[in-house]
Amino acid sequence: MHYEVTARFIEATAGEFLRKLVDGSISNQKPDGRELVASMKRAVVTSSGEIRWSEVCYCSTPLAHERQTVLDHHFTDISTDEIEGYRDYEGRSFMEYLTELAGQSF
Repeated sequence: MHYEVTARFIEATAGEFLRKLVDGSISNQKPDGRELVASMKRAVVTSSGEIRWSEVCYCSTPLAHERQTVLDHHFTDISTDEIEGYRDYEGRSFMEYLTELAGQSF
């Protein structure tokens, strides 16, 4: 199933999260690592400061494994809505925002 996800990013975790996204720590996570990294690359920062992305998940509770292993460590106020297929959202690239917060090049 596809989900639209909206959340607030915990900015203090920017460096750690960026490192895990680019060093393979998250992409090597089974079964959802690659999708999670791809989702963060699709994510945007909206004008209200929320982070929004679309993601595929087959858990009986949406994003249960992703939240337990990654998302709840870096985001708050996570909400999901089932949607048809991936979506693009208006806003600034989350990866650019994350890189800026972390003070690193991407």
